[in-house]
Amino acid sequence: MPALILLALVGFAAQLVDGSLGMAYGVTSSTLLLAVGTNPAVASASVHLSEIGTTLVSGISHWRFGNVDWKVVLRVGVPGAIGSFVGATVLSRLATDAAAPLMSTVLLVLGVYILVRFTLFGLRKDRLHLPLRKRFLAPLGLVAGFVDATGGGGWGPVGTPALLASGRLEPRKVIGSIDTSEFLVALAASLGFLLTLGSQGIDLRWVLALLVGGIAAAPLAAWLVRHLPPRILGSAVGGIIVLTNTRTLIRSDAVGLGGTPAEGLVLGFIALVWVAAVAWSVRAYRAEQAAERQAAQDLDADLDTLDDEPAAALAPTTGPTA
Repeated sequence: MPALILLALVGFAAQLVDGSLGMAYGVTSSTLLLAVGTNPAVASASVHLSEIGTTLVSGISHWRFGNVDWKVVLRVGVPGAIGSFVGATVLSRLATDAAAPLMSTVLLVLGVYILVRFTLFGLRKDRLHLPLRKRFLAPLGLVAGFVDATGGGGWGPVGTPALLASGRLEPRKVIGSIDTSEFLVALAASLGFLLTLGSQGIDLRWVLALLVGGIAAAPLAAWLVRHLPPRILGSAVGGIIVLTNTRTLIRSDAVGLGGTPAEGLVLGFIALVWVAAVAWSVRAYRAEQAAERQAAQDLDADLDTLDDEPAAALAPTTGPTA
């Protein structure tokens, strides 16, 4: 029972982060299952089975709060489902540890770009009216779905940074659309795992615990992302991407600093930079709000002046008469 309660709490926390920042449910849950010695394929299968329920509730919640672009959901979700099904069948027979450092490097670059872009320059608004094209969304979904199934998580870490970096969709709709389309990815991955692995090794109690925690957090996360300012949200997302993927690279065989004091120093420094970036974004957002309020007051004053001028012109004048 303590283990199931812990899993439910992990599912709640993971979905709260995933639903509000567009990533982390699969990575967080899979990490815990792997830490207790679960086979990678079984861990990924368990997480994706629970995600069928959590992503469904999360998608409905995001839709109710107006965070979903359905064209993006279909254009990225269908290729994502294909990629996740292929990834699930591959993971059942093949380890993908060698690809982790390369993927983490790509994500790290995207994370740095997003962190700098949103922290220093805010939301890019000059491209928000431009559509996201199929030739961009389809390959993105295919790759993100494959990574998600083989890595036990990755749909959000791959999809969210790429869509945010495009600047063509506001952050809350990026997160809502990615979370909603993840239902198709989780469904396809689960089908792939069940066809190749069966139910062998999958503990349905663990799946249920993760599911209950995730469902409880989904509506709260969808509400939260609607009320978080885009600039602050972008800085938060960028920081998570940088911190998570730096940790992966440090612990890879290519770097080999996992468990050393250097790991703690590097991650601690990045965490401090992240906190400073979010604080800067909060300050900049407040300054923007103050400037907008002042501009609105100036506009109202100008309108009042224009309204008074015709009245003054029509008023009778007094003076000497002939």
